[in-house]
Amino acid sequence: MKIQEAVIAFSQSEKVKSGIIWVSQSLEVVRALSGIERKGADRVVRMIMDMIVNEIHLARNMARDTSWDEVEKSLEQARVMMDSGVGPDSVVHLTRALSRVTDIGNRSMFLLREEGLI
Repeated sequence: MKIQEAVIAFSQSEKVKSGIIWVSQSLEVVRALSGIERKGADRVVRMIMDMIVNEIHLARNMARDTSWDEVEKSLEQARVMMDSGVGPDSVVHLTRALSRVTDIGNRSMFLLREEGLI
């Protein structure tokens, strides 16, 4: 990984981690809702998931790191569960994605530290 790619990967990892945490917390709120409120909340959570996936695509293309593929795979599994009506149970896949994103961020930070940039 080059320095520029590490900077991009680190920046994107922070954005994606935040998004995954937002989705996980939102799914807990959705669990308590019913009817139209739940449908609306589900729609908002899906929109956030779409934004996260877009950030992952950007990171993969700019940082040239295929590790993002595993993150996207976990998010897709979470989305399938959400589409099946068991969104709150998808937190396990979100947690897996969060762990992988944290690994990407840590690798990037390590390289930047080695280069004396942070």
